[in-house]
Amino acid sequence: QVQLVESGGGLVQPGGSLRLSCAASGSGFSFRAMDWYRQALGKERELVASITTRGSTMYADSVKGRFTISRDNAKNTVYLQMNSLAPEDTAVYYCSTFSGGRIWGQGTQVTVSS
Repeated sequence: QVQLVESGGGLVQPGGSLRLSCAASGSGFSFRAMDWYRQALGKERELVASITTRGSTMYADSVKGRFTISRDNAKNTVYLQMNSLAPEDTAVYYCSTFSGGRIWGQGTQVTVSS
């Protein structure tokens, strides 16, 4: 059973940076693509970034050039480095993967405000 635990959220000023982490338990992490989603208040959950088992990445247009997804298979962890944060990046950020169904972490709140 795969479990995902996010950390690293918080309050940051516009233009600032945060790095989110997602620790995965269970076996087979290196064989799974990993995703970061976010959900702002009153909006639908949206895909922010993905990383394949081979390290290929994909980003939503809204974060391209500002966010970087990476993974450390030795630590069973996926990261989301977020730079040049803006108020519209405020959301709960979720780590996710597919293992017999879509698996979600509990989410971590990111608030960008002065």
